Amino acid sequence: MKRWLVPAAFAACLLPLAWLVVRFLRDDLGANPIAEVLNRLGLDAFVLLVLTLACTPAQILFKVNWPIRIRKLLGDFCFFYACLHLLTYAGLDQGLAFGEIGRDIVKRPFITLGVTTWVLLLPLAVTSTQGWQRRLGYRRWKGLHRLVYLAGVLACVHFLWRFKTALFEPLLWSGVVALLLGIRIVSRLRLQSR
Repeated sequence: MKRWLVPAAFAACLLPLAWLVVRFLRDDLGANPIAEVLNRLGLDAFVLLVLTLACTPAQILFKVNWPIRIRKLLGDFCFFYACLHLLTYAGLDQGLAFGEIGRDIVKRPFITLGVTTWVLLLPLAVTSTQGWQRRLGYRRWKGLHRLVYLAGVLACVHFLWRFKTALFEPLLWSGVVALLLGIRIVSRLRLQSR
């Protein structure tokens, strides 16, 4: 399992992008291809963020270590898809009109939250290496990387506000994130009570 775990996870993380490319080549992105690409990349980034958040709870509940071995990979791919999502919005949807983008960020709360989530993920992606862990020291590095929980909550609200009329899927995913955070909180409280 050790040999193929990381390569298999890497390949699995590329599948959503490959499928999007296939759909583009088949001209199968619907009536509004930019909106479809934007929504798909956003969902892919969000799912990878949830999977990243699920690694430690999976270790706690099932007493297995393999999720921790791919947590960094999942987090890096989450940021990769979040960057593609943001670039699609800024480049394809807004045509790099930075004045309009700025007004959009201020005027539309779900975009404000989306950009804020990306800003929170940026230092996590930059400092995800062992070199940065050594430079910052484990405690400061760990403290910085706890921003992922805030990013998870903000991403849920971004998702909910984006699809105000179709709430089932955003609410379901938000429930999963709440459960994962609850498992972490309970585990931490148990450790402190010992």
